[in-house]
Amino acid sequence: MEPLPFVSIITITYQAEPFLRATMDSILNQQASDFEYLLIDGASTDGTTDIIKQYEPLFMEKGLSFRWISEPDKGLYHAMNKGLRMATGTYIWFVNAGDAIASEQTLSEVIAQLEQAFHGLISEEKSLPDFIYGETLIVNEKGEILGARRLKAPETLTWKSFRMGMLVCHQSMLVKRSLAPLFNLNYHYSADFDWAINCLKKSAHTFNTHLVLSHFMEGGVSKTKMKASLKERFQIMSTNYGRFRTIILHGWFLLRATWFKLIHGWI
Repeated sequence: MEPLPFVSIITITYQAEPFLRATMDSILNQQASDFEYLLIDGASTDGTTDIIKQYEPLFMEKGLSFRWISEPDKGLYHAMNKGLRMATGTYIWFVNAGDAIASEQTLSEVIAQLEQAFHGLISEEKSLPDFIYGETLIVNEKGEILGARRLKAPETLTWKSFRMGMLVCHQSMLVKRSLAPLFNLNYHYSADFDWAINCLKKSAHTFNTHLVLSHFMEGGVSKTKMKASLKERFQIMSTNYGRFRTIILHGWFLLRATWFKLIHGWI
């Protein structure tokens, strides 16, 4: 029986022709090869599938496992659930179209850290952390780095950490497949926030790489539908942390955001 790949890297695409190449290059060019790559496309009608077909033999030439599908879906999180069901790796890592793994060395650096911390036992799932995380840089549609996220990953991450917001992007978290639930499709814009909290609730051991793991392209569904996204996040936080505490925390969020804008001269 062949060993499982260390990580299943999953990309969700739909009409992603302008920025898909950068995402796929960041994965194809990883120095480490202990991963499978799954690409879930929502029946794009632009040049997305043409790009996928161009890259397929490039992954094959490097001996990398690459599987993809293109079919209608019910939205981003429905497609991410398809990826979860297809995955076979020890860890799940979502790097969606427009986003990218931070550097060609990123995955190999993560593996090296784990081998050092766990005495080279990365083939033994029980010895590994449940949740691996790091930092994220924001980029524009040209891939130009705009800076770090305002929210920083805490030294020690638990499900309670997300009371202060989504301190770690899903693009910078690797979660054991064995404990990762499906995304809750009742949430249309913030199911990743709910998913991350549920993953952390199941995690007995989290591991901070102190690395920038991903580049996140600004914009996306949550920003274009901000009001609906914030309403969902409030509901998710109320469910997990209590309504009264969530109201108090949102007062703090408003003050924090205002101060951030003031010191950066945005208002």
